[in-house]
Amino acid sequence: MNQPNPDRIIRLQAVMHKTGLSKSSVYRLSNDQNSDFPAAVRLSQAAVGWRESEVDAWIQSRRVAA
Repeated sequence: MNQPNPDRIIRLQAVMHKTGLSKSSVYRLSNDQNSDFPAAVRLSQAAVGWRESEVDAWIQSRRVAA
């Protein structure tokens, strides 16, 4: 039995698909200290990902704000 993992790490393409943001927007928001967008998690020297639960929470906060 597989249970969903709320802290699953998702890669850039999945973040872009979930949020509708472009690659440059995801990186810009992720690196902006004043943004509430989730920070990237370093997976290796050349790879990053984002916690799916944090991305989902950010999306939900956009729905409430609208």
